[in-house]
This record gives sequence, C-alpha cells and structure tokens, in this order.
Amino acid sequence: MRTVEVLLDETADAAVREAWRRLAEAGLPSQARHRSPTNSPHLTLAACRELTAPIRWELAAVAASLPLAVRFTGAVRFERPTSVLAWALDLDAPLAALHRRVWEAVTSDGGPQTLNPFHEPGRWSPHVTLGRTRRAGAFADRRIPGLLPAPPVSVRLTTLRSYDTETGALEVLRPRP
Repeated sequence: MRTVEVLLDETADAAVREAWRRLAEAGLPSQARHRSPTNSPHLTLAACRELTAPIRWELAAVAASLPLAVRFTGAVRFERPTSVLAWALDLDAPLAALHRRVWEAVTSDGGPQTLNPFHEPGRWSPHVTLGRTRRAGAFADRRIPGLLPAPPVSVRLTTLRSYDTETGALEVLRPRP
C-alpha cells in the first residue's frame, strides 16, 4: 500500500514528538518507540495500492495547495482493531476540501472499493497519532490527558508525502512545475 500523508510544521512536529516522549516515559504505547527514520508526525489522508500516473497528476495539484493552516482540537481515542490515542484536528472547510481532493485522486484510477473505508469523506476523522497498540482499552486511563502537553493551537500542514508499506520508502509528492 501507498499512503498519502501531510507533514506538520516544525513547531507542531516538536509538540507531537514531546507527547510521544511523555507517553513513552510513562510506559504507555507511543509512536516514539518506532525508531524508523520514516516515522514522523503526520496526518494520513488516504492509502491506495499504488500511485499511478493519473493519481500522481492529481496529487501534484494537491501539493501545490500547501501549506494549509489547521487547528488541533484535543486528545481523542479510537478503538478499532488497534487502540489509538491521537490529537484530533478540526475538520473545517479547507481541510475537508484538501481531503476530498486526495480521496478523488486516489479513486481516480480504480475506484474506492479497495480503499480503507475510514479514509472516505464523511467517515474520515483527521488526527495525528500519538500512540497505538493492539491492547484494547490501553488509553482508557484518566491520567493520560494530564501526561500530554497542550497541542499547539495553530498548525500548518506543509508537505505531501507517500509511504510505501512494502519497501519502507518515503516519497515527497511535489507540485507540478
């Protein structure tokens, strides 16, 4: 699979890494435990089997629309096949439009039937993951919000990238020249 993600500005990146550090120091699941150089705070917009030429063409137009200002709204938990602790982002009109453009790009060359339904517009919950584990209820402890630093109010989404889950390669998706 190939993800389509956006990276955060330096200040927001540092705040997320601080949250990762605090969770790890408290012995909780944390993205800080993923030592891969490809692991960085990001917002996943979609994932698809491959980035074909038509998809790349559309994503280049999306990349040209960055940076985009967004806002964190606070901590959120998800219980899917995995337990996730994250900082949620306000799904305002500009972020919803950016996401829809990415969704339309990744469905432009094959349709949505093979894509993660959680990324579909209307179902997508924009968030930046702080910790993840297969242990159900891992983030139910009421002390967890007190461990986290306050998320920055203003965040800029700066760079569109893709991660190849098979090879581990990262690729920055650049605007068309």
